[in-house]
Amino acid sequence: MVRVADGDAAAYRLLVDRHADRLLGFAERLVGDRATAEDVVQDSFLSVWRTAASWTPRAKVTTWLYRIVRNKGLDQIRKRKPTVDPDDVILTDTGAAPDQGLHDRQTADLVRTAMDGLPERQRSAIVLVHYENLSGADASAALGISVEALESLLARGRRALREALSGRRQELLETTQ
Repeated sequence: MVRVADGDAAAYRLLVDRHADRLLGFAERLVGDRATAEDVVQDSFLSVWRTAASWTPRAKVTTWLYRIVRNKGLDQIRKRKPTVDPDDVILTDTGAAPDQGLHDRQTADLVRTAMDGLPERQRSAIVLVHYENLSGADASAALGISVEALESLLARGRRALREALSGRRQELLETTQ
């Protein structure tokens, strides 16, 4: 990061190469679609280049990067205006014959819909811990909260997901068989 702050383009490329894929996965889970996630990550890395001098060695680089991506992603989510009523959407499978992949996608769609209904802080906590496999300390640092606050967000988020998916239990069980 010191080299990036000094304008070293090779160090910057190395930083991007090392972290872009994981940050893209995080952004996609956060914002819900790949194209927007790519924009978020690109905008985040541009911000990193411009503000590299503000990074302090007391924070892990990855924690700092996740925080930037999270903030940019939440900005994108806040800008959205619903264009389609989710109740009017009919999901259809355009793929080949039903198989396990289809069932996995259906399960993922149910979970994604439930995740979208969570408050953004709970959703971010769950994505960082369960999808990005960050430790509690790293996830809490990325969110700018204490570990105890993270645990509280996780507990509330898990409870909300259980409630949102409880009426779909049979459907979820059928899709995993």
